[in-house]
Amino acid sequence: MNFVETKKFADNIEGFLTDKEGELLFNLAKNCVGNGVIVEIGSWQGKSTVYLGNGSKEGGKVKIYAIDPHTGSLEHQKNNEKIWTFEEFKKNIKNAAVDDIVVPLIETSAEIANNFNQSVELIFIDGNHEYKFVKLDFDLWFPKVSNNGTMVFHDTVGWLGPKKVVTEFIYKSRYFKNIDFIDSITYAQKVEKNNFKDRFRNRYVLLLKNLYAFFSKLNLPKPIRIIGKKIVKILK
Repeated sequence: MNFVETKKFADNIEGFLTDKEGELLFNLAKNCVGNGVIVEIGSWQGKSTVYLGNGSKEGGKVKIYAIDPHTGSLEHQKNNEKIWTFEEFKKNIKNAAVDDIVVPLIETSAEIANNFNQSVELIFIDGNHEYKFVKLDFDLWFPKVSNNGTMVFHDTVGWLGPKKVVTEFIYKSRYFKNIDFIDSITYAQKVEKNNFKDRFRNRYVLLLKNLYAFFSKLNLPKPIRIIGKKIVKILK
């Protein structure tokens, strides 16, 4: 499926991914050249997996490891809800014709990381949003990401855990450049060591991201919020 076909299919899958975020994942996967595999932490019912899978098939056909215990989020578990999303996930990736390139791993990120020895070219982190768990995902998977590989984090605007991790360990790091954000996603290219120009730009993009979050939260008429967000995008 191309992107338009993928979006049409993914629109029918339950999940918390905007169209622009889906397009980003599709294109990032499409641009992978095989310097490692693609890893997804947090699959839910496969919405993001379908974007990654079809993007990869449009490009270098890099294999995707989709990690999720499929027992719901911490909120579900606190409420003692019985959650099992794997059957729906399997159905969705099969119907999207990406089951030949997606390897489901029904465990937690930490359980998989301990024995995962492959290099990672692209990783999408969308698991438990508590700070300690997002930080753990970063600590476990950062060493596995190849040089010039890409780390992607979801919900970095409205959720404190992902927002704090990307601020501390991505935007202010010496090991990332070409940082950008689309809607709630922050993504960046890993490098051995960035330079002063990279670090200056990273801080500038962080400022714009914080402005974007500010306009998102303001209790203003929707047209004004939209204009504010557009101004931030122009400044990028």
